[in-house]
Amino acid sequence: MVTRSPVRSARPGHRLRLLTASGAAALALAAGSLVPGAPAPLAASPAHADSGKTTLTVAVAQSVDSLSPFLAQRLLSTSVLRLMYDYLTNYDPKDSHAVPGLATSWEPSADKLTWTYTIRSDAKWSDGEKVTAEDAAWTFNTMMKDEGAATANGSFVTNFDKVTAPSPDKLVVTLKKPQATMAALDVPIVPEHVWKDVADFSKFNNDTKFPIVGDGPFILTDYKVDSYVKLKANKTFWRGSPKFDEIVFRYYKDQDAAVAALRKGEVSFVAGSPSLTPAQAASLKSAPDIKVNEGPGRRFYALATNPGARTKDGQKFGDGNPALLDQKVRQALFLAVDRKTIIDKVFQGHAVEGAGYIPPRFSAYQWQPAAAQQLSYDPARAASLLDQAGYKKNADGKRVGKDGKPLDLRILCHATDPNDKAVGKYLQEWWGDLGVGLKVDCLDNVSDPWYAGEYDLAFDGWSVNPDPDFVLSIHTCGALPAKAKESAATDNFICDPQFDDLYAKQLAEYDPAARATLVKDMQSRLYDTGYMNVMAYPNAVEAYRTDQIASITTMPSDAGNIYGQDGYWSWWSAVPAASASGSSDSGSSTGVLVGVGIAVVVLAGGGLLFALRRRSTAEDRE
Repeated sequence: MVTRSPVRSARPGHRLRLLTASGAAALALAAGSLVPGAPAPLAASPAHADSGKTTLTVAVAQSVDSLSPFLAQRLLSTSVLRLMYDYLTNYDPKDSHAVPGLATSWEPSADKLTWTYTIRSDAKWSDGEKVTAEDAAWTFNTMMKDEGAATANGSFVTNFDKVTAPSPDKLVVTLKKPQATMAALDVPIVPEHVWKDVADFSKFNNDTKFPIVGDGPFILTDYKVDSYVKLKANKTFWRGSPKFDEIVFRYYKDQDAAVAALRKGEVSFVAGSPSLTPAQAASLKSAPDIKVNEGPGRRFYALATNPGARTKDGQKFGDGNPALLDQKVRQALFLAVDRKTIIDKVFQGHAVEGAGYIPPRFSAYQWQPAAAQQLSYDPARAASLLDQAGYKKNADGKRVGKDGKPLDLRILCHATDPNDKAVGKYLQEWWGDLGVGLKVDCLDNVSDPWYAGEYDLAFDGWSVNPDPDFVLSIHTCGALPAKAKESAATDNFICDPQFDDLYAKQLAEYDPAARATLVKDMQSRLYDTGYMNVMAYPNAVEAYRTDQIASITTMPSDAGNIYGQDGYWSWWSAVPAASASGSSDSGSSTGVLVGVGIAVVVLAGGGLLFALRRRSTAEDRE
């Protein structure tokens, strides 16, 4: 899942390890770091014993694309799914190494082509049935056989040869060749007895029968399109019940309105889209009962070019400007992007200047271009490249091609993201000086034109997981759509045989150092082709009310994020302020809702739930 966004997780090669741990040991690992309103140790027992219901409300700037684990790719969607369903493994919130999830241990054969997982005996579905290895086998086999079921996470099973469940507590996966991500399979395991009758996985959104049967820390109990998703604590969750009885992710299209709601105590937490603006964060630092949390983010912020939308069999579609098929034109545009100004003026220092695809947070895989390779801000060189590509300035200062047509481009912009709008204005200025026209199309829904290939450039961003495999897979030829204008795993239609070859090699490489080298080579190739320009790695900047949340787990421990983690640690561990202070009146904390009985995720207005539309209004996938 992206924890995508979208929003995905994967652990560094050097953290790939085989573990056997009891539930208690996993719980100790899960404690991670607590950001205190009042310091409190993390325990797995219920938060309090009073009769009131406590609800944690989270303001977000994104709606759900689908509630189906086979389709969902947006960060919010995959975050909700992490609360609903368990995965085979999880990530330690302290340093992201693999820890037990549904599987208590996992071990490869000598040739690393067969992996055996021991499935825990204390996990139950919310309808009371026991979770077994057969559920996991059915989940993977369905993804292997059904194209619709492989929409979101198909890259994880492409190399699977066979998956069986010889006993209720044993899952056996046989591979075609070694696969380094076997302790990083970010796939929600679903109950076979519920899902086996689904007729069309490409259209089923998992929103027709409630409560939805799951085995995660929370249970989804109701859903209304573009209004809410309701979740309540799973009191029988094997790792222990969450402290809050309910959780609410409430949508605000206007980020300032979300911040105002936090000030009033109407929400407990605000993350922005996905981060607070510098002005918002600064204004909240002096506000009473509010704590601003900031740490290195797991996202990149980039420009993506349309390389020519096409299907897997080569059918071309869309209306991308053909000028962008020229590498010199793409590189010229990127040479006219002043990343330092973007960091200083737009993010106001709350970000790191971008280069490679993997953020500095994941140091094992981070890559920087060599001096001669670097596309630093150089308008003169950019102008020279455009001249070489045949786009010279006319008497009016406009770049025109050999056909006499001006070089005018469009860029897709997320209407809810203030960074897109601010950077868009700079691009219009910088590229205008080059003689290139730019129209900034800020839309509530960028999914339709993106999947139709009807764009020239787009603001792009993804949450990168501890293991980089997934976020690299979205640029392979295999991720292209099967049919024109159809949703697929591809980010923006890149298909490069050299990149694919490197991808296959890193996937099969178990040696951590050798794999890291291959991942860096992939980033270098992506950089040189010029289809992507990573401008920044934004910090995670978020805030919460200390009179509602006493403590909550960050990831990683030293300085990490709360929203959009590689797991469910923050929401599972969050302690209500009333509970931590020993109060029996859970209603004494402003904004902690009492007697609601259900959590509500209020979603974006303005359209239908697009089963296969997963482009975020502010980002990617998980």
